[in-house]
Amino acid sequence: MSRELIYNAFLHLTPNHHSHGYWRTQEGRVQYGYSKLEPYVDVVKTLERGLFDTLFIADVSGVYDIDKGDDSATVRAGSQFPEPDPITIVSALGLVTEHLGFAVTSNVVQSHPFQFARQLSSLDHFTDGRAAWNIVTSYLTNGFENFGYDRIVPHDERYRWAQEYVDVTYKLWEKSWEDGAVLHDPESNRFFDPERIHRIDHRGEYYSVAGPHIVEPSPQRTPVLFQAGNSQAGREFAARNAEVTFLPSYTPETARKDIGILDEESRRQGRNPSALKKIVQLSTVIGSTEDEARRKQRHLHENVDFDALLGFLSGGSGIDFTGIDPDTPLSELRKRVEKGDHVRSIIRAAAEADYGTEGEATFKDYLLSHAFLPGKFAGTPEQIADHVQRWSDAGVDGFNVVPVTTLGWWDEWVEHVVPVLQERGLAQREYHPGTLREKLFRDGARIASEHRAHRVAIPARG
Repeated sequence: MSRELIYNAFLHLTPNHHSHGYWRTQEGRVQYGYSKLEPYVDVVKTLERGLFDTLFIADVSGVYDIDKGDDSATVRAGSQFPEPDPITIVSALGLVTEHLGFAVTSNVVQSHPFQFARQLSSLDHFTDGRAAWNIVTSYLTNGFENFGYDRIVPHDERYRWAQEYVDVTYKLWEKSWEDGAVLHDPESNRFFDPERIHRIDHRGEYYSVAGPHIVEPSPQRTPVLFQAGNSQAGREFAARNAEVTFLPSYTPETARKDIGILDEESRRQGRNPSALKKIVQLSTVIGSTEDEARRKQRHLHENVDFDALLGFLSGGSGIDFTGIDPDTPLSELRKRVEKGDHVRSIIRAAAEADYGTEGEATFKDYLLSHAFLPGKFAGTPEQIADHVQRWSDAGVDGFNVVPVTTLGWWDEWVEHVVPVLQERGLAQREYHPGTLREKLFRDGARIASEHRAHRVAIPARG
């Protein structure tokens, strides 16, 4: 293959990630085990057998409601609710795997950067350098209310806040401990060299952090950095900070456009565009024949809880979708979202997608074709490989593989799809040695020297 494609296994520690209502089916009842450790142990062993790069654990810190409105539909359906803390499971999953990376989602409102940097350094140690962080700014009103805010912080302000947040973590991970600070030298009676361990004395708009970092440098120091914002502010943030970013693209054609925008922004930020990997969502229904795949896809869609789906969309976008006429043009919805403070890129991408309809696409077209339902592509393993090839030809660097059910589904992918991808040169046949960063970038364990993490200075001490 022309490039090493990245495959992340997308997972929520919830009853329903995106398959709203599917838990009611015989196949979906596997999700009843969402709050137990053993099913996730089975998942990561399967993923490592399938040579996945990472387990990507998504997360939210509140319920999907409508700006202090009704959350009963999503709560009733278990749609990303309840949500156990993903950071608590990584050490256990790391113990039963050797190569699989672990990307933990954490937003800037839910944890202080000093504490979070400590947690990620600890996980990077305990997994021998396989930790990653999915940086998010949070988009749920209830998530902000849970941490003492009256309302959601405005969209672009969240990214300014996030920049200071990550800068604090960079200082702790990259600047607080010099190389050579860890001695373990009985002859000099120095376990560490205090002259090489520094406070960061950060004083900013949002945080004051003295330091030093109280965990010694981990194998990667800074974990691999993922990010998913695709508004203008989000793209600028990605170009400054991310090593892997998620495109909102619905087609290979729109992916080319989105990649071009990010490459241009990366150059403007002084980074090589190739230093930022771009990946897209890959959500499939697998069948031994195309007819079987289509039948399974119909079964999935016939069991959608649309009240829960609309509540989920409403909570993330800030728009009460439950009261919107299905024939509303998507361009009109985009105008409404651009004025709000929630997720903007989703509706922007939806409005730009090709639905194969005559005239302007409507909200109904979006719900039936895209929305947040899994199983967007139904086909045989060979057809799925063709689909992957089209995305690869468009320039994407990999995929967030979204399952129909977060538990149980992965065996089907690994047994039937992975061998075909490997035969086509679209998936790796063995793991590259080293840390997660070395596996993904075929470079050193440390974040690239030109990255912002190395340019953020700490005050000189007299």
